[in-house]
Amino acid sequence: MGEFRLWTPRDARPRIAQGDRLRLFALNATTELGGAIAKWLGMPLCAHEEREFEDGEHKARPLDTVGNADVYVVQSLHGGPEASANDKLCRLLFFIGALKNAGAARVIAVVPYLCYARKDRRTKPNDPVTTRYVAAMFEAIGTDAVVTLEVHNPVAFENAFRCRTVTLTATPLFVEYASKLKDENLCVVSPDTGGAKRAELFRETLEAIRGRPIGKAFADKHRSAGVVTGDLFVGDVTGATALVIDDLISTGGTLVRAARAARSAGARRVIALTAHGLFMEGAAEALADPALDRLVVTDTVPPFRLPAGATRDKLDILPSAPLFAEAIARFHEGRSLTELLVF
Repeated sequence: MGEFRLWTPRDARPRIAQGDRLRLFALNATTELGGAIAKWLGMPLCAHEEREFEDGEHKARPLDTVGNADVYVVQSLHGGPEASANDKLCRLLFFIGALKNAGAARVIAVVPYLCYARKDRRTKPNDPVTTRYVAAMFEAIGTDAVVTLEVHNPVAFENAFRCRTVTLTATPLFVEYASKLKDENLCVVSPDTGGAKRAELFRETLEAIRGRPIGKAFADKHRSAGVVTGDLFVGDVTGATALVIDDLISTGGTLVRAARAARSAGARRVIALTAHGLFMEGAAEALADPALDRLVVTDTVPPFRLPAGATRDKLDILPSAPLFAEAIARFHEGRSLTELLVF
């Protein structure tokens, strides 16, 4: 990996100087996370208005002055609990347009969870490449940069946008979590070959922090028309705590398959580390599988779909606000993002 200093949430909180030309907004659907980011930055959220009309149309406008300022807008684009991903995307785009019209020097969209990031290539004849269409909408409204966390395919995401993009990884958060584990023998598992680079970045970083070898393994998975197949498991997890790393949880099937495969291969216990917990229908039942000991997600998507029960009892939620605050501070001040593992 080369020499680097990994940032962790234990590091000093970033602070923005009084009178600085930075403005931070959070739209209503992401107020809680936006407020947490503002607290880490040591500044208040700026005031804005969101208004609903009888026919379902809406508007949003800044109430604080944004002229000649660098404006950051936080909006996580997951569906629910009260609005769809489409609605949240539309509101974010309209608000960015309003900020540009109000004289903002730059507008940076901070999107903890980016909708449509999984549809980044054609897998069937005449398939859409929706990630590219979403990028075109951000660019058309005048967005200067997009900051997001753990997209499905970072290369496809970066290639889709012509404006600047910052693709954060949850690795610093997961490394801090894993560093607290007492286990001597750890092995990082990718639940499919497509996530191998994500898993290897996490494994290499954790190995550098712990100063001892960390094993690696991967499970085979092939998805077609919603059907998942593949039984191959490669790697030695005998007697180890297997850390299954992935970008998101939808129904939980991928993680459960990987957990069962790791157990069958001799893993002592299995912990899943995923950035975004969507927890779609059936996830609570699937993830209650005893093959999976702990489930770790960030708060980019609140677990509102996950009822009380076995799965909720083994869920750990990591706050993402420190990571986003650090990224915003560094981006605004023109400092390197390398310590956040952004290259």
